[in-house]
Amino acid sequence: MNDTKVNIENMIVLGAGQLGMAVLRALVPARSQRQTPKTPITVLVSPQMIHAPSSQDSENLSALRQLGVEIVAFDLAAEGDALTDLFKRFRTVVNCTGFVAGPGTQLKITRAALDAGVERYFPWQFGVDYDVVGRGSGQPVFDEQYEVRQLLRAQSKTEWVIVSTGMFTSFLFEPAFDVVNLEHGTMHGLGSWETKVTVTTPEDVGKLTTHILLAEPRIVDEVVYVAGDTISYGRLAEVVERVTGRTFEKTAWSLEKLRADLSAAPGDVMTRYRAAFAAGDGMWWDRSATYNAREGLPTVDVEAYLRARLG
Repeated sequence: MNDTKVNIENMIVLGAGQLGMAVLRALVPARSQRQTPKTPITVLVSPQMIHAPSSQDSENLSALRQLGVEIVAFDLAAEGDALTDLFKRFRTVVNCTGFVAGPGTQLKITRAALDAGVERYFPWQFGVDYDVVGRGSGQPVFDEQYEVRQLLRAQSKTEWVIVSTGMFTSFLFEPAFDVVNLEHGTMHGLGSWETKVTVTTPEDVGKLTTHILLAEPRIVDEVVYVAGDTISYGRLAEVVERVTGRTFEKTAWSLEKLRADLSAAPGDVMTRYRAAFAAGDGMWWDRSATYNAREGLPTVDVEAYLRARLG
C-alpha cells in the first residue's frame, strides 16, 4: 500500500445495529466524495436479520439498500475458518458487532481478520480505555477487549486503528443502568460526584470513525480518542436539573457499595457496569486532547443530547 493514502476499495462493516448503521450512514457518502469507488461497501448482518427481521431490522435493511450497500448474511457463531475465508475478500474490516455472539466473539473476529491478512482493521473497541483498565477489572468483556489489543500489537502484518469513544451518551439515561432515571426523578453518582465519564453519541461515533478511517496521511497502529463530552456525575446532575427544570433525588454510590453489589450478584451485567464506571480510571479522558477537538470537528455534548431528546 501507499505509505500515506487510504485505499477505499473492498471495505466491510460488521454489524448493522445502532453503531454499524451510524458508521455506514457517514462512511458511504464520505467515501463516494473522496473518489468514485469501484466496489460498494459490504455489510455483514446476522441471518436472522434477513430471514426473520424485527421492525427495526426491516427499517435498517431498507436504509442499507438505499445507501447501495452490499448485504452479506453470516452467523458469527460459525467456525473461525469460514470467517477468515470471508475476510480474504476485503482490504478493510470495520467491526461494529459488539458481543452479540457471546464471550470470545471479539477475539475470534480479530484472529480471523489477522489470519485473512486484511490490510486494515478497526476492532470493536468503541468504548473505554482498555489499556488503563487492563485485566482483572471484574468485567469479562473488558478483559477480552484488553486481549484483543495484545493480539493486534503482537503482529505487524495488519494495520489497526482503535477508536476510543467512551460510553454511548444515551446509556447515561438508560433506566436499567440507573444513573439518570428521568421517569422516576432519581440520579446516582457512580463512585462519587467527582468521578468522570466520557460519552459520545452513535451518530458522532459514525462521523468521527469515518473521518479517522479516511484521514490522510493514513492513521496506522494507533489508539485515537474521541469524545462528545467528558463530564463528572455532579456536573451531569446539574445539567439534568437545569434542562428538565426539575429537582432530582440524588445519591452517590461509593465504589465499595458497588463492589459489594457486584459480589452479591456477579452475573448481573448492569451491576458489573456500574462498578466498572465507578472506578473512574480508563473511563474518561480530557475532551480538549481528543481527535475531534484537534481537528475542529463538532460533537453533541450531554446538554445538547438531552435537550434534543426531550425535544
